[in-house]
Amino acid sequence: MQDQPKFIPLRPSEFFDDGRSERPLVEGTVARGHLNDDTAFYTGKGPDGKPLDTFPFPVTRDLILRGQDRFNVYCSPCHDRTGSGNGMVVRRGYRHPPSYHTDQIRQLPNGFIFDVITNGFGAMPDYAAQIPPGDRWAIVSYVRALQLSENATLNDVPPADRAKLTTGGAR
Repeated sequence: MQDQPKFIPLRPSEFFDDGRSERPLVEGTVARGHLNDDTAFYTGKGPDGKPLDTFPFPVTRDLILRGQDRFNVYCSPCHDRTGSGNGMVVRRGYRHPPSYHTDQIRQLPNGFIFDVITNGFGAMPDYAAQIPPGDRWAIVSYVRALQLSENATLNDVPPADRAKLTTGGAR
């Protein structure tokens, strides 16, 4: 049992002519479950390498609700639930992140925000290992919803619903 006839990866071997115990992959082999072929979805960047200003798929209500759920789990400890950057961790001494409601952050492309979640930025760590790409995009959609809610005007409300706001609410 102490000395078993096996090849240990990355150890030299005299059995094969090239001296390696691990064998090269057959040409054209694709790793199962790892073909991240949709560059826009997995990186947030277009073919030119610049951040996307759109989403790589349609944004739905369910996507935004999923984004809210994931935001509350992963982002709110620093950014708080409103996105103003006054989360519980910040109140205890962690570096203050920027508010999502500044003009500078509102003008960032969606792909840039996705990239920051994926790779981190400044004091923010990366969340690529914790949050799958679909959920990262869901978080971006929710951040956009937060930004809209913070800066909404009466003109953003459908005309049929404006009366409910001016008369004291829905009945």
